[in-house]
Amino acid sequence: MPVPMPMPMPREESVDRAPGLSVRLKLTLSYAGFLVLAGAVLLVAGYFSLSRGVHPGVLFLVRSHADLLRDFAPVAALVLVFLLVFGLVGGWFLAGQMLAPLARITDATRIAATGSLSHRIRLGGRSDEFRELADAFDTMLARLDAHVAEQRRFAANASHELRTPLAITQTLLDVARNDPNRDSGVLDERLRAVNTRAIELTESLLLLSRTDQRAFARERVDLSLIAEEASETLLPLAEKLDVTIETSGDITPTSGSHPLLLQMTTNLLHNAIVHNLPTQGAVRVNTALDSQFVVLTVENTGEKLSPQLVSILTEPFQRGSERVRNDHAGVGLGLAIVKSIAQAHDGILTLVPRAAGGLCVTVQLPVATER
Repeated sequence: MPVPMPMPMPREESVDRAPGLSVRLKLTLSYAGFLVLAGAVLLVAGYFSLSRGVHPGVLFLVRSHADLLRDFAPVAALVLVFLLVFGLVGGWFLAGQMLAPLARITDATRIAATGSLSHRIRLGGRSDEFRELADAFDTMLARLDAHVAEQRRFAANASHELRTPLAITQTLLDVARNDPNRDSGVLDERLRAVNTRAIELTESLLLLSRTDQRAFARERVDLSLIAEEASETLLPLAEKLDVTIETSGDITPTSGSHPLLLQMTTNLLHNAIVHNLPTQGAVRVNTALDSQFVVLTVENTGEKLSPQLVSILTEPFQRGSERVRNDHAGVGLGLAIVKSIAQAHDGILTLVPRAAGGLCVTVQLPVATER
């Protein structure tokens, strides 16, 4: 199998910039130009103020306009030169001070472009526009870092899960080849079971990817009807495992994908049925409506669960092995898909262990607006 080539990282020299003045130089010229212009205006105003005292008939008391201009012009020129030099030097320094935070943000961007997302700007000082920009950039880097780590962990887990049925299939085929007299019916049944598990896992991965990308059409749906549909579908499984299902609630209109919301509700009910008491288990499904949200609640009886276990149940491939009591446990993506579907519908998923044992799962979705 060919090894995929790593994607080349963007290099700093690969980004060509059109020739022109730097921002620091532009700010410097702006500061100096404004200072010289202000100085020129003041000098002109001072000259006209002094020229008001010049009277042609009283030359012995006051100098003429020519004398005043001759004496005033060199001083004005020296002042303007001084202001220009002072404006350029001071403007260059001030522009550098103002743009220093931007330089740190640029350096952090270049580091992130190389694939290192652990670097943070952590800009100090008082809160201003640059501080807000740096804090927002740090927040973005933290989220990207966490997302990349989660994707890597997910890819590793998915590779392991997909490799398992393939390895089992290879083992069964090797045993059949080495033992031609082995019952082919048993081999066929086991191969079908393994293949079914691999198909379910692949479909779950595809569904999880689809919901993460929010690639679905929205329509007005009633979550209470979806809950009833999922309950009727899973009723035979519940009866087989000696679990009763109780449904109640109000009409709960929301906006979203009917197939995805049905998948979400079915996954919740399936988990509630499968991870239950060995006998006389119960599952309660309720839908409620308030001013902003529709709420779906699924509770079940079962073993007492620790908060640590409950906190990781929505992560991919976290089955919670201590909760499994039969062969209907699935591929470990049920609650991960529920979480993904809820988030794709701008909803909130909450898992709380029940004091008497079992789990209480709540999904809050926005109420559908009237058209």
